[in-house]
Amino acid sequence: MGMVKVLILGLGMAGTTFTVGLERIKRGEIPPYGVPLADVDLGVEISDIEIVGAIDVDVRKVGSTAYEVATKLYGMEHVPQSLDEIRVYPGLGAKYVKDLFPTHDEGESWEEELERVYETFKKLRPDVIIDVTTTQEGKTYVDWAEYEEDVARGTAAPSQAYAFLALKYAREEAPVAYVNLIPTPVANSPAIVDAARDFGAVIFGDDGATGATPLTADLLEHLKERNRKVYSIAQFNIGGNTDFLALTDERRNRAKEGTKSSVVKDVLGYDVPHYIKPTGFLEPLGDKKFVAMHIMFESFNGAVDEIIVNMRISDSPALAGYMVDLARLGKLAIELELYGTIYEVNAFYMKKPAPLGSKNLPRIVAYHKLLEFIRKATERRELVEEVSA
Repeated sequence: MGMVKVLILGLGMAGTTFTVGLERIKRGEIPPYGVPLADVDLGVEISDIEIVGAIDVDVRKVGSTAYEVATKLYGMEHVPQSLDEIRVYPGLGAKYVKDLFPTHDEGESWEEELERVYETFKKLRPDVIIDVTTTQEGKTYVDWAEYEEDVARGTAAPSQAYAFLALKYAREEAPVAYVNLIPTPVANSPAIVDAARDFGAVIFGDDGATGATPLTADLLEHLKERNRKVYSIAQFNIGGNTDFLALTDERRNRAKEGTKSSVVKDVLGYDVPHYIKPTGFLEPLGDKKFVAMHIMFESFNGAVDEIIVNMRISDSPALAGYMVDLARLGKLAIELELYGTIYEVNAFYMKKPAPLGSKNLPRIVAYHKLLEFIRKATERRELVEEVSA
């Protein structure tokens, strides 16, 4: 299928870890651990992924390179010098995150910002756009006219404005896949998915599920299969990176809580008292978040038991491994013209799998559904190649 050109929205720790780790895998310096489909044939190799640029609103990053961000801002080691070729371009919606870090502001109108970013899309010509910007609150769009109007007025969330520009790019320039790894409803907005189907775009989302959420889903499936009655669930995360700092804002936290909590009823078939949300920011923890979980349940003859889990998880590398897969799956989807959204992909990788109204699945179940989707897609790709030949 050729190269997969990837544009990153938000060169934070996750995006930077992705750029560094991907290049090291391609150089043979490290094995592809943390990439779920590393050994699965998608017709798109990891070595085919090329990062063509990044977009950010942090003044410390804009105008610099991915190499400089990794080494000078984040102090990472083993950073390939080749990342000096990846430039960071100015993005949208600096006002939404000016409370978190110094933002880049060119004194433009919102209309000028949209046009500038769209020109960046046209210049870089990505096949896949991956959104790992800071968590933002946003509403679900059912009506296209309302969505278009909110983007034009600057009242849609930045991620939804980026998605709008991606749809415009698909309609006017070339097919593109948009991967939304934050909680803002993009893939769960029917207006966006319907437009993607019409314009020639693929939308994956929403909100990458990398830590406690997939584990919770699998534990609940374990209890359900054994007919054990769950009484309560407590799960919380504390971290020290910028995303956890952003979640100290109640509006942003609500967006994240909504995507995390949906797993309970979806898996069990009934709701139970639960507290599932990011809880706090503690800077010394850095990118290695602390996760605690407690599940109380009843077993045979009235026995009441508990599951207690404590974990430390490197937050950004967990998501970065998914980004490798999703870049390849995005390319596969647009090559096969599977426009709109794809539940089998979303169910495995996302906390709030699209389309709107879809259920969360235990990840072991979702994994096998994903493999079945890939098998059928591979057969379709081979048929297309035969016809083309």
